[in-house]
Amino acid sequence: MFPTRLDSPVAYEIAKAMMDGFNRHYHLFRSESARAKQRFETADWAGQQRAQRERIEFYDLRVRECFMRLEREFKAGEQPMDIWHQVKLHYIGLLVDHLQPELAETFFNSVTTKILHRSYFQNSFIFFRPVVSTEYIENNAPEAQPTYRAYYPTLDNLAGVLQQMVLDFGLCREFEDLPRDAALVTGVIRPMLDRVKVHANLQIQVLSSLFYRNKGAYLIGKLINGFTEQPFALPILYNQAETQLRIDAVLHGDDDMHVLFGFARAYFMVDMDIPSAYVQFLRSLMPRKPRNELYNALGLAKQGKTLFYRDFLYHLRHSTDQFRIAPGIKGMVMLVFDLPSFPYVFKVIKDFYPPPKDTSREQIKGKYLLVKQHDRVGRMADTLEYSGVAFPRNRFTDELIAEIEKLAPSQLEISDRDGDGQLEVILKHVYIERRMIPLNIYLQDAFDAGGADPSNSSPAAQSARAQLEHGVIEYGNALKDLIAANIFPGDMLWKNFGITRHGKVVFYDYDEIEYITDCVFRKVPKPRCEEDEMSGEVWYTVGPHDVFPETFGPFLLGNPAVREVFMKHHANLLDPAFWQKNKDRIQQGHMFDVFPYDQSKRFVVSPRQSELPESM
Repeated sequence: MFPTRLDSPVAYEIAKAMMDGFNRHYHLFRSESARAKQRFETADWAGQQRAQRERIEFYDLRVRECFMRLEREFKAGEQPMDIWHQVKLHYIGLLVDHLQPELAETFFNSVTTKILHRSYFQNSFIFFRPVVSTEYIENNAPEAQPTYRAYYPTLDNLAGVLQQMVLDFGLCREFEDLPRDAALVTGVIRPMLDRVKVHANLQIQVLSSLFYRNKGAYLIGKLINGFTEQPFALPILYNQAETQLRIDAVLHGDDDMHVLFGFARAYFMVDMDIPSAYVQFLRSLMPRKPRNELYNALGLAKQGKTLFYRDFLYHLRHSTDQFRIAPGIKGMVMLVFDLPSFPYVFKVIKDFYPPPKDTSREQIKGKYLLVKQHDRVGRMADTLEYSGVAFPRNRFTDELIAEIEKLAPSQLEISDRDGDGQLEVILKHVYIERRMIPLNIYLQDAFDAGGADPSNSSPAAQSARAQLEHGVIEYGNALKDLIAANIFPGDMLWKNFGITRHGKVVFYDYDEIEYITDCVFRKVPKPRCEEDEMSGEVWYTVGPHDVFPETFGPFLLGNPAVREVFMKHHANLLDPAFWQKNKDRIQQGHMFDVFPYDQSKRFVVSPRQSELPESM
């Protein structure tokens, strides 16, 4: 029962200390995000990546600080439960006029669950669902910027309005030719208006902060014409000489925006006063994108996890299908299962790994953390990591339970943990990723439809052939983008890659990844004698980090149709000199450009792009 009176001074002091802890966290988070503008203006790319990586750790550090303060000053873990009821009510009062109430609720949960016993993770002690609305939050301080700015062009002055819109961001680095860029942008936007009637309500709305990631800054907005809205983004990059800025392209429409904000991309740096308002604006551009992925994209991963879990519980409530072993080839390290009606997969680290795998649970978790902190360049799926996750037992197939008991018994508990009479499957540690079509299944579907038979000219076979070519070309593009990010995937088999809804190939098996700069790329030595040549065993020495690109072919290119496409577009991936050349450039401090949009959308393709394969 909730208390009818708030009569405990210590309860208020605990609530205030927790709010102070959150406010400190968001101040540091926002300050680091705001400094992205200066790093962009000074072309400090190494600093930008370092800040993106370090910012990920901010949240856990602040939660730990707050927890330690509560224990030190209030002996919080010894306080009775009626005090904790009052703590939450006081905290709700502190949320009323807060600008980031949803984030503060999540922070409260993070701190509280470090203090209270699991049996108290109930609605009355934590924020199981939000209690303060995030609608129409405004900062009325005179110096505060609005969430977005509105511009009202006409067909005659569109280019001029676009030019002023860019200048209003106050970048302290001049453009190479902003009138030229504004004219190019107008050339893309104008046809959208020529095909329809121009209404009285013609306006452009743009978010007040640029979105910074790696070597780019992105202006995010939408073109409104009457009742229609067209989302767009303008990537702002440096010119070839890296001395001045230019607008590189116009990204518009649903697909472009989803790829830009994709789950396989690094998080943006954005200076946000009211994050929920940014998410609401972004959802108007991408209505099908879950809010949890938008919070993730903005660097607010803990809030993303909170919203994902709420969505997951809501889905369980309104579905009846069962969790099952995920389709596809089973991995050696991860046990993977899914719920057919839910677009994610769940991955549990196995307790033991058959030869030749030589790893450990901690090493595998370290690889996943590396990916979380690294630039994923659109080619490595982001993961949500949870501990102590409870599922209804009646939603698990017996086959899946037997699989977990066999391969990961240390991670499994089946009990009525909450004492409500309902058996639960409790997993001690689990990763959750967006579900994709495994690339081997995608290619097999093409084979089954006749895509590998050149004599089959039926429409179905031609479509299958196009699918096969797309999968193989995208696979090579994915490897080359990973090279640019200094990542060697280790296990390059087709089954470790997936196809997204937008046709992008994404890597998702991280237990063998290494930095390119840690690898030694070698040619296979020539046989010393006939016995060497005929031997089925490796007769030359192999170091722990040695990689022989020439040996990729037998594992990947057994199908002649696959081999033909691969060799036409990506033969250099079998050449150790190609890998070594790019390794050398990375070691020299070069940061390659990897674009989150198709090269055909660019206004100018810089000659420097030829330094790496065409896909970059």
